[in-house]
Amino acid sequence: MRILIVEDETVAARGLTKILREILGQKISSLHIERTLLGSQCFVKENPIDLLFLDLNLDGDIGFDLLKETSAASFFTIITSGNVAEAIRAFEYGVLDFVPKPISKERIKMALDKFQSNVRQSKTKYIGIKQEDHLQLVATKDILYIQSFDKRIKVFKKNGEKFIHSKSLDSISKILPNHFIRIHRSYIVNKKQIKSIQTGRGGFYQVELLTGENLKMGRNYYKSLKATI
Repeated sequence: MRILIVEDETVAARGLTKILREILGQKISSLHIERTLLGSQCFVKENPIDLLFLDLNLDGDIGFDLLKETSAASFFTIITSGNVAEAIRAFEYGVLDFVPKPISKERIKMALDKFQSNVRQSKTKYIGIKQEDHLQLVATKDILYIQSFDKRIKVFKKNGEKFIHSKSLDSISKILPNHFIRIHRSYIVNKKQIKSIQTGRGGFYQVELLTGENLKMGRNYYKSLKATI
C-alpha cells in the first residue's frame, strides 16, 4: 500500500505515521509525508499512491485545492482535520472518510477498514478539470457522456459544453456515480440520459441519448446495459 500524508504539523504527522505502521505493518510499501500544498501537488503528479491522508489547513493554504485537482484520481482520500464543519463539503469531492482531530488509533482503524473493503461512502459530485488559467469544476449530474481522446478524455455536458481532461477513461470510471456506465471502450454514458438502445444487422449497436445524439455501443456491453434500463 502506497500512502501519502499531507500534514504541516510535525507532531501530528509523526503520530499518524506511528498509528498507520502499527495497524498496517508490512502492508505499507511506501509512506511519504508532505508538509505544503505545492509539495503535495508535485508529489501526486509524479508518484502513484493508493491512499491520501490530507489535512485541510496547510500553513495558510487550503487542502481543498488539492482535493479539486485530484477529484478524478484513482486513489482514495481520508481527511484528517479539526475543522469538522468542512466534513460535508469534503464528502462532495468523493473522500472516503473524515477523521476529526485529535486522531485516535481506533478512529483511523475504522477509516482503514473502509479503505480495505473498498467501500466509498460518497460518490464524487464534481470533477476538477484544469483549464489554462483556472480549475473548472464540472458537476457529475450535468455530464452527458465521456469519450476517450488520445490518452485523455473529453467530457460532454448536457448543455453542449465540452472539456478536455488529462485523466484516462479507466481512472475516471472509478470515481463516477453508479449511474455512469461503460457502453464502449471509448465511451462512458450517464445512464439517466439514455433514451433507447438500437440494434441492427451485422452486430450494429448504438445508444440514443435524450439530446438526440447517437453513440456507438460495443457488442460486449449490450446485455449488461439492457438489463439496467
